[in-house]
Amino acid sequence: MNENETVPDVAALPKPDVRRGQRWSLSLIWLVPAVAALAGVILVLRAWLASGPLITIRFDTAEGLEAGKTEVRYKDVVVGQVRRIQLSEDRQSVLVKVELTNDASNIAVQDSKFWVVRPRVGLGGVSGLTTLLSGAYIGVDLGASHEERKEFDGLEVPPAVTNDQQGRRYYLEASDLGSLDIGSPLYFRRTQVGRVVGHQLRADGRGVTLEIFVDAPFDRFVTLNTRFWNASGVDVTVNASGFKLDTESLAAVVAGGIAFEVPPLEDAGRVVDENARFTLFDDRSTALAPADGLAMDVRMYFNQSMRGLSVGAPIDFRGVVLGNVTAAALDYDRDARKLYAVVDARIYPERLGRMFQRQIHQSGDEARAGREFFTRMIGYGLRAQLRPGNLLTGQLYVSLDFERKAAPVKVDAQASPFELPTVTGGLEEIQQQIASIVNKLDEIPFGEIGHNLNSTLQSADSLLRQLDGKLAPEATGLLRDARQAVDAANQNFIAGESPLQRNAQATLDSVERMARSMRELADYLKRHPQSMVFGAPEAAEPRENGQQEGK
Repeated sequence: MNENETVPDVAALPKPDVRRGQRWSLSLIWLVPAVAALAGVILVLRAWLASGPLITIRFDTAEGLEAGKTEVRYKDVVVGQVRRIQLSEDRQSVLVKVELTNDASNIAVQDSKFWVVRPRVGLGGVSGLTTLLSGAYIGVDLGASHEERKEFDGLEVPPAVTNDQQGRRYYLEASDLGSLDIGSPLYFRRTQVGRVVGHQLRADGRGVTLEIFVDAPFDRFVTLNTRFWNASGVDVTVNASGFKLDTESLAAVVAGGIAFEVPPLEDAGRVVDENARFTLFDDRSTALAPADGLAMDVRMYFNQSMRGLSVGAPIDFRGVVLGNVTAAALDYDRDARKLYAVVDARIYPERLGRMFQRQIHQSGDEARAGREFFTRMIGYGLRAQLRPGNLLTGQLYVSLDFERKAAPVKVDAQASPFELPTVTGGLEEIQQQIASIVNKLDEIPFGEIGHNLNSTLQSADSLLRQLDGKLAPEATGLLRDARQAVDAANQNFIAGESPLQRNAQATLDSVERMARSMRELADYLKRHPQSMVFGAPEAAEPRENGQQEGK
């Protein structure tokens, strides 16, 4: 600024005119985004209020699952949706994030079960066919617990029984699983009333335990005296009544099944509680058989081959199966220097019925009664024999029967196991007899006999030749002379005036007169029988015309 320039006087400046502008006014155009924002907030709030808990389900594979599309259904009602699918940290499974609806939040409890519903063909039939069109979905079995849970292990197969099904569970003890599996049907009088829902090995490894489920109201038929048996396959029986074929259904034949019933002669008893345990028998006849009672271990020594005798072979007493063979082995007798078969068996004397019941009443103790009974029967000649049960397969069984010519033996009634005396019988005895006959036949000198027979035939042939050369002509002449003699005799007999014919006629006349005299004598003796003692009375001799001459 130059020094000559002067600073204007502030007071001389004009006073500014301050004007206030108008306030901003709301335009109608802003209503549209305002309403949209409000609707968005409402939708978000509604979605937040409608959404339920987020749970994680672990599956082996994500086959058929898709995030944002796969639904979660309970009784075919949508209760959630898959939000995300990812691999687990160990890469051995997949984690499926599922968002449940708010009204289905009570599904996420401790004992709920989840599985993927796909088309399946099982023992119970075909399921999940609707997924062919709609796609796979996750099924839910709602648990009864009230404890919440966020992580679950999904099932690879649907559960055999859901928690909402009415009925009862029971357990069966069996020696092995056989053809049974989860889903195998359960029958009562050939009507399907349940199924097998699980099985596992026992802790000791000596059998399996099967879990079955009986639908209501059929569970009332499972009582205290109910017997279960394996109804798999076909039961063929051939007896005196003929051929009998018994089976439950085609499903039981192919895939196995279980049947149960109360023995006909027993009371059903009370209905048992859930989770009761029963024994699973191998077949119907064994299951419905009377109670076996106490078992009795016996031992038998056979001096013959055991070929065809297997563990489980029956012990038969006149048609009643008393038990089965439990073991069979060979042993050596050093004194006799021979091998013999040792057969152990377990029998049930109560299967003898009333005959054994009387022995129990006399002894007062069932265990002692069995030993006393068989000791007395052995005194009567009871012996054990190996007999063929099937000629085609060569299978043997042990037969108990009375032997009339059995030598008396001493039995130790207190020995354990109880020893049953044996005799050789059946095919073994027949083979010994055949061997004895063969040995006797071997002693016959068939070679020498054949040589002598050959010499005899040669001598006979020479003799016949001599007879044919020398005696034949003489015999021919002799026959010719005999024929001439017969012809001459015929001519003499046929000629009318021949001496032979006259002599024959005279002989016939004499015989006729003698016969007439005999008739007259018989008539006289008939009129005068006293003449046999006193002689004939004096009388005139009869004339030829039948009159008597006077003296």
